[in-house]
Amino acid sequence: MKRKTLAVGAATLAALVTVGACSSTGTTQGADSSSVSAPSASATEAHNHADVMFAQHMIPHHQQAIEMSDIVLDKQGIDPRVLDLAEQIKAAQAPEIQQMQSWLTQWGVPAMPMMPGMDMPGHSGMPGHGGMPGMPGMDGMPGMAGMMSEADMAALRNAQGVAATKLFLTQMIEHHEGAITMAQNEIKDGQYPDTIALAQSIVTSQQQEIDTMNKILASL
Repeated sequence: MKRKTLAVGAATLAALVTVGACSSTGTTQGADSSSVSAPSASATEAHNHADVMFAQHMIPHHQQAIEMSDIVLDKQGIDPRVLDLAEQIKAAQAPEIQQMQSWLTQWGVPAMPMMPGMDMPGHSGMPGHGGMPGMPGMDGMPGMAGMMSEADMAALRNAQGVAATKLFLTQMIEHHEGAITMAQNEIKDGQYPDTIALAQSIVTSQQQEIDTMNKILASL
């Protein structure tokens, strides 16, 4: 009887050890599985130099497009289709500026590479983009394709009627083509998913606007 009791006790102890081992293994596997499946914060926020340059350059690029739109919206005798387009450009690009500014803040980099004598472009009250002495606007800055010069902006301000309509369309087509080039570079070289997605959206939307502007020009 004593031998039988000892045997039962040994069997019970073995069962408990086995259950404990299984429980420990299961917990470890669960933890490993969780650590593998959950992306780290650094992975989800990874970005590279191309992402930063895209945002830094596209912000003033968008700001100038909004400024050009404001100029034509303040004029009399402008084709209604162009006025609608100018409002559309402002409505699309203002939120994109805010989004890109938030990314730069998140990444801890300035909104624009600072240069001697340079003010932030696109602010109201500035004559064109003459914040960089000796440079005609910002069209000479690497990565800023399609930017209008100070003389271009002055010409748009001074134009009236049909001439202003045609000049706005011609300038904005060039401006959009520059934005598409910048966006295509981001799609090719960028890393941050949201920035690449914005670049893809810019290519699609601004190409559609270019097509619209060409049709309006052809009808004038």
